[in-house]
Amino acid sequence: MENQTEVSDFILLGLTNLKGLKHFLFPFFLLLYMANVLGNGAIIVMIVAEPRLHTPMYFFLGNLSSLDICFSTVAVPKMLSGFLSKNQTISFAGCLAQLHFFHLLGSSEAMLLAVMAYDRYVAICNPLRYRLVMSPQTCLLLAAATWSIGFLHALMSTVMICRLHFCGSNLVYHFFCDIKPLLSLACSSTHLNLTLLNIDAGVLGLSSFILTLFSYIYIISFLLLKVHSQESRRKAFSTCASHLTVVFLFYMPSISNYMISFPGFPSERDMIPTLIYCIITPVLNPLIYTLKNKEVKSTLKKFLNRKLFPERMS
Repeated sequence: MENQTEVSDFILLGLTNLKGLKHFLFPFFLLLYMANVLGNGAIIVMIVAEPRLHTPMYFFLGNLSSLDICFSTVAVPKMLSGFLSKNQTISFAGCLAQLHFFHLLGSSEAMLLAVMAYDRYVAICNPLRYRLVMSPQTCLLLAAATWSIGFLHALMSTVMICRLHFCGSNLVYHFFCDIKPLLSLACSSTHLNLTLLNIDAGVLGLSSFILTLFSYIYIISFLLLKVHSQESRRKAFSTCASHLTVVFLFYMPSISNYMISFPGFPSERDMIPTLIYCIITPVLNPLIYTLKNKEVKSTLKKFLNRKLFPERMS
């Protein structure tokens, strides 16, 4: 279908119009974004540099950190510039690009969390077959599958927005271009978009969440019924607790956001869950994994000592 778009650009209204609040929010979110980049960047560097961490679990953790950095980068820098300027204008093409990459990275992360749950299931419930099942080829295939599914989901979302006719207001009640705020501005029918959004949120979001949940239900049952060593239980529960915390921090706000798909639904409310899984969760992920993981903490200490006190390492 030919694109009949009349609106050439959009104006992002952001989180607030109050100047005083903008002056507070800019350094606050800038610090969060820097913490995200530095924290997740440190995890990536450690995993690449430390041979002990060249295992499937840390391979997927490195992927998660990469996704977290990119995920926030899609929306946060534009939001920060909005705090410093009166009108935050974005072109129609730029808006579509932002929407596409946000959903590509977000849906890839949802699938990756399910893959990480499967990795823990194999490691705990079938430890003797772990190296065979989670071979390097399998890990690469699973990682490629998460990115491919994310790309297809984002492509469908972008194409469905492209077919709409925008002829009226260009004020987007959000800090970035997302599906629901754009649907509320469309002049043409959005029934098909809403139907696909509901189906997509159910199939992709809920299915990956349910797969993750069932993996951990099976893991917990296995630990309680078949593992008698208290030390083995403690170590397994510690690893699973870290992952489950990340899962709930990501899935709960994102499911609540995209399972309610009515154009005209107040998008100010959508900003709160979006801020959680787009900005807050990526900052917390490195803390959650390092505070509960002895291998990461010891590697981090060794890495910092090597960089800060090289004479001690020689």
